[in-house]
Amino acid sequence: MSQFHGTTILCVKKDDRVALGGDGQVTMGSTAVKHNANKIRKMYGGKICAGFAGSTADAMTLFDKFEGKLEEFRGSLKRAAVELAKEWRTDRILRRLEALLIVANAETMLIISGSGDVIEPDDSVIAIGSGGPFAQASALALAKHSELSAPEIVKRSLEIAAGICIYTNSHISIEEIG
Repeated sequence: MSQFHGTTILCVKKDDRVALGGDGQVTMGSTAVKHNANKIRKMYGGKICAGFAGSTADAMTLFDKFEGKLEEFRGSLKRAAVELAKEWRTDRILRRLEALLIVANAETMLIISGSGDVIEPDDSVIAIGSGGPFAQASALALAKHSELSAPEIVKRSLEIAAGICIYTNSHISIEEIG
């Protein structure tokens, strides 16, 4: 699964709360063209959060498709994710979309890719995007060795990623569910 440049999306579950956050930077090549984009959103009556890394137009299409799958399967996160991944992989137009999604509810966090992957992490932390590995490492350490809440871990970890990854900035958006 390839990582896309231009963003960092991080999801953390701790103490029955789930926080999903992302930075606001949009890049074209090596130039930052927007600094306060929102790449995360709540769905299905606020019960599900989703965030994207990759092409913005492609991600918006996938958000819409995923919302449709959530409605079709009455909020079943795993079923909607699997059905989206199947459609994304097999549809000749959709399979050209370049993005990754993180979707989460109070119980489950998943990464969905266009190659048909639906990945549930072993830990309570997942991340995508160019700064994802930095944010994920930071979040794993903070979750294990601090009393910080899920949103605080997301914020601090994204700030750390922004200090390392040139495609990530410190204009951070966070949504919380649970």
